[in-house]
Amino acid sequence: MSQASGASVQPVKQPQLPFWQVWNVSLGFLGVQFGFALQNANASRILSDLGADLHSLSLFWIVAPLMGLIVQPIVGSASDRTWSRFGRRNPYILFGAIAAALGMAFMPNAGIVVAFVAPILFGGVMLALMDAAFNVTMQPFRALVSDMVPSEQRTLGYSIQSLLINIGAVFGSMLPFILTNVIGLENTSQAGEVAPSVIWAFYIGASVLLGSVLWTVFRTKEYAPEQYNAYKGIDAEQLAREQAERKSLPQRIKGFFGLLVTMPKTMRQLALVQFFSWFALFIMWVYTTPAITQHVWGVEAKWFDPHYLESVGQIPAHIAAAKGAAGDWVGIIFAAYSLFAAIFSVALAKIANTLGRKPTYALSLLLGGLGYISFLLFQGGAPTQVNLLITEVTVPSGALGLLLPMVGIGIAWAAILAMPYAILSDSLPASKTGVYMGIFNFTIAAPQIVSALVAGLVLKEVFDNQAIYIIVLAGVFMILGALSVFFVREESAEPDSVEAEAVAA
Repeated sequence: MSQASGASVQPVKQPQLPFWQVWNVSLGFLGVQFGFALQNANASRILSDLGADLHSLSLFWIVAPLMGLIVQPIVGSASDRTWSRFGRRNPYILFGAIAAALGMAFMPNAGIVVAFVAPILFGGVMLALMDAAFNVTMQPFRALVSDMVPSEQRTLGYSIQSLLINIGAVFGSMLPFILTNVIGLENTSQAGEVAPSVIWAFYIGASVLLGSVLWTVFRTKEYAPEQYNAYKGIDAEQLAREQAERKSLPQRIKGFFGLLVTMPKTMRQLALVQFFSWFALFIMWVYTTPAITQHVWGVEAKWFDPHYLESVGQIPAHIAAAKGAAGDWVGIIFAAYSLFAAIFSVALAKIANTLGRKPTYALSLLLGGLGYISFLLFQGGAPTQVNLLITEVTVPSGALGLLLPMVGIGIAWAAILAMPYAILSDSLPASKTGVYMGIFNFTIAAPQIVSALVAGLVLKEVFDNQAIYIIVLAGVFMILGALSVFFVREESAEPDSVEAEAVAA
């Protein structure tokens, strides 16, 4: 039931979608996550090569959550109000994908602009562009699933989304490794340069991103306004009057904070879970490369210090080789957790329907936390030959052992991508789904910003730049996230009212 201006509007039952249409709606996530995976596995590697020291890495990465914090609510609100012949969400999805592809093409080439701007500065700017563009694309994608998929198919929709995200992540994470060990591109670099295998991986990633997004945009026909309003039980006339009012900036800010104050209780309760889980994920993305380079390949922390590198001039060949091999192996273990997440996401809907959403979510986060902590168990070891089907490589035995923690981390990642949105979506009023999904991104961005501000300091002052211990800290936070799931109470949306949608004006 939905209300506006005292009148009740009985929603028309929204038709279920064929499986492959649900698939088409989410396919673009494959390309977006392909790009995210390349960034997550290689941005720290690129920034280190361009001159960033260990404890400042997290400060460069702060642009990622900041872009989400700024962009997603704005895009969410704008897409809620957009109706065009190209669709409601599709124009934003396509524009964001084009901008992200440009950022992916330019970031690894920061070294060529040294005559005009410091490479590390240019690399940071391109990282910010990529993240802003990823967020422009991602938020309307999540709202598109909510728009197109009826409530009874919502868990299926978000599970397919999780599956496609992780397929993209598997291949995106592995790509630099494949380009080095199968194609034969060089994976080492000197200070101020980026390895050729990483540069070409970003070119390919940009192409995959654009291709998959174009598939979704051209294969998904969004509902016309009258259809959408009928399915969601929205009083179209009252909504039009509310949106037609031009409000001043102070009124818009007041309306935005009004939505924050009146957000569904389920969203507030999920925020605590999100804080712990995304704090941990941010640490993993920033510090896994130096952690395993030090802990497994035995490279001392000084080789991540740009001042020390400047003092020695040329990086010794064995150090460059170890850093390159460790960087490639990060792609393999990130691909592994994404593969395990993809496998788990296939069964996620059935498990959640059997055990309940909350127990499934909590158990998944617990396994992820234990996975992070178990990194400590895998140190160095004898050289071991590994057959990866596409090629054979020799790595320390500890590197091979790191595939085991990835099972738990993959299960946690699958749940993080699907369960909060499945829990939240039923509690959101239909006319404000986009803006609330954007606001919900605060619960993703804020913990990453906090992590960015404190993790580098903790690494330097508490752990003496031994990055393995910051990974253990991530495990502790993930376990706290598992415990906080039990404070969440699932609710259904209150009758929809357009009168509170001041922020969208």
